[in-house]
Amino acid sequence: MTQAPTPTADTVRRLVRSLLKDGKDSKDGKDGQDGQDIKQGKDGKGGREARQGRGSAAGPDIRPATEGADPATWWVGNRHVLRLAPDREATVRQRRELRLRDLVRPHVPVAVPVSVAHGEWAPGLTYTLDTKVPGGSGEAHDVSAVGEADLAGLLTGLREVPVRQAETLGVPRTAPRSLEGLRRAAVRAAERLADADEFDAARLNQLTAPAAAQLAAQSGSAVLTHHALTGGHLVVSADGRVRGVLGWADAVVGDPAEDIAGLALAVGSPAAVRAATLAGYGARPCLRGLWLARCDTVVHLAGALTSRDAGRLTLLRTQVRRAWEPILLERVTDLRDTDDAL
Repeated sequence: MTQAPTPTADTVRRLVRSLLKDGKDSKDGKDGQDGQDIKQGKDGKGGREARQGRGSAAGPDIRPATEGADPATWWVGNRHVLRLAPDREATVRQRRELRLRDLVRPHVPVAVPVSVAHGEWAPGLTYTLDTKVPGGSGEAHDVSAVGEADLAGLLTGLREVPVRQAETLGVPRTAPRSLEGLRRAAVRAAERLADADEFDAARLNQLTAPAAAQLAAQSGSAVLTHHALTGGHLVVSADGRVRGVLGWADAVVGDPAEDIAGLALAVGSPAAVRAATLAGYGARPCLRGLWLARCDTVVHLAGALTSRDAGRLTLLRTQVRRAWEPILLERVTDLRDTDDAL
């Protein structure tokens, strides 16, 4: 099997130059929609990089999206991000993601990236040049009360996306995870964390086996889920508003509690549960999402204890803190009486 090429800065620079040339040709010849889109951007105002590129042999500024990032994601100027699929599997996911974003966009109140150009950067390997959503990472900005309403709108919108249409695009359907199985794994992990003075294992006593059974996913509750609502995928402005959501390649049709769990890790359990409640979810899916998040963080932190990646350990410890923030709902809810509402 031929090994897939590794994208380099020169690869990216050549690709961007070809796109800019196509943009110029489309302006002169009135065809070539991809090039025209690069010039115009999402709202007709994103052409600064393209104009600079035509005026300079070097073209627009090209740099990795983050320090230490894989070589598949690059900033192009100040308004675009180029993502290169490194292998065939990623190519399938990227093509599906582009179609899914178009399906989701009318249903959600936050920005979803727009692809202004897409194609192949190597035989059988795709790329997309996306508009940058203005704002900062959810890891760097706290979400305000109004931002929680934005998240509620996101959850509501995802529930409104027609599941059959999403599946037609190739979005997979996944079965709900066993909370009891995850609870048992978390109990074992908590003991290792306690030995390392990282976590009080007694905190998991709140989730008993009968309680985990009560929080099993309800049949017929599957919706489109983002399935990767990390802080890095939330675009948050300085005033705490959620302006956009990135990273749609992992979306599945499945358990809505997974997105509630993701938000618990990204913005904290209280904010996640408030957003889910505003979106119309009842106590059962909210508590299920809470405990999915809590058990996940314990398992993941225990698995990373021997890691030399200080940044990863710091993030995991932060996620443990966020997921284990107390919420009023768990204090006042008797699991035997939880509603079955979505």
